Parts: sequence; structure tokens; C-alpha cells
Amino acid sequence: MSQPRARVAHIGIAVGSLDEAAAFYREVLGLTTSPSETADGAQIVSVRLGDVDVEFLTPATPDGPIARFLARRGPGIHHICYRVPDLDRALASARSHGYGLIDEHPRTGAGGRRIAFVHPKSTGGILIELTEGAPG
Repeated sequence: MSQPRARVAHIGIAVGSLDEAAAFYREVLGLTTSPSETADGAQIVSVRLGDVDVEFLTPATPDGPIARFLARRGPGIHHICYRVPDLDRALASARSHGYGLIDEHPRTGAGGRRIAFVHPKSTGGILIELTEGAPG
């Protein structure tokens, strides 16, 4: 039996308006958005494309990470999340290989999933989120 591999879980996109951002996905692609939830200072809705979600994030607080991102860079891709079989092992490996971690230990993210972020300064400018568990 082959060992489970990492794969894309979702792409997080910072937006000014959840409804406006999701309109293309509803109107053109015929997809339905998930119910809204709040996590890490952001209000989040997502659409599922196969086994990958596109998450739209808008500030839930004026000083949260999405508010800061929008103020500095405007709307756009905020992060890519990879689903890994063992989050603790992935963090230990990142640490041992010298990657900077925003989260030294997993925390609870959207959907109640365990997550951790890897600093973009050590990943070529891309904010990477790691999560574990089955899609959905």
C-alpha cells in the first residue's frame, strides 16, 4: 500500500466582499458557496472544485491578518494550504530543515481543523498553510 502524500487542500484569496468574489463561481461555474464561518480574524466562505476548495477571506476584525494583507497588497491570493498525512511530522521536518514557522505548534483553523503556517520568507514568498485530515 502506498503512503499518503501531501496535496492541495485549498487556496485562500483575500477579498473585500465575499459575495462579489464568489459571484463568478456561482454565476459562471454554477457552484454553491459554503456557509460563512469566522476564523483567525477572517470571515470565510468557500467553493469546492473537485477535492480542492477556493476560500474567500474578508476581514472580520480591522486589525487581523486579512485586513493587514488587503491594506498592504490589495485583493489576491493570500495563501496555499496543503493537506498532509501527519501535521506534527510535517512541522518537525520543516523545523529540522530550517523553514521559519509562524505556528510552532498546530492550532485550530476553519472547520475545526488543525493547521499551522510556514513563513513566506522561507518559502519563496508564498504563505503556506499545512493541515491534516480528510477533505471536506
